[in-house]
Amino acid sequence: MSEDGELTEFFYLTTTGRKSGNLHQIEIWFVEHNGCYYIVSEPREQADWVQNILANPAVTFSIGSRSAAQSDGIARPIDPAAEPELAATVSALMHAAYEWSDGLIVEIKPTG
Repeated sequence: MSEDGELTEFFYLTTTGRKSGNLHQIEIWFVEHNGCYYIVSEPREQADWVQNILANPAVTFSIGSRSAAQSDGIARPIDPAAEPELAATVSALMHAAYEWSDGLIVEIKPTG
């Protein structure tokens, strides 16, 4: 977020389609915490990109623009019951950045 409160960057997540095998890219809000990136799916597990991650957690991503250099990562949903402190921290960061944090939290851990 810029000094004037305007969003300056988006997260571009590319998953592999669980049925088609085709690459699918979304643009989404994100926060960074302890070297990982976190995004939130409002429709939770019903989102196609979440279902793709559940079938194949290997993803690529870029930050800033669709044409930025891609990085490799591993994605996983966060279970708030199993990791309550992490879920609370990420929710608070999302709320501070976007005034919104309701949904399934997904962690993207860079592998490169």
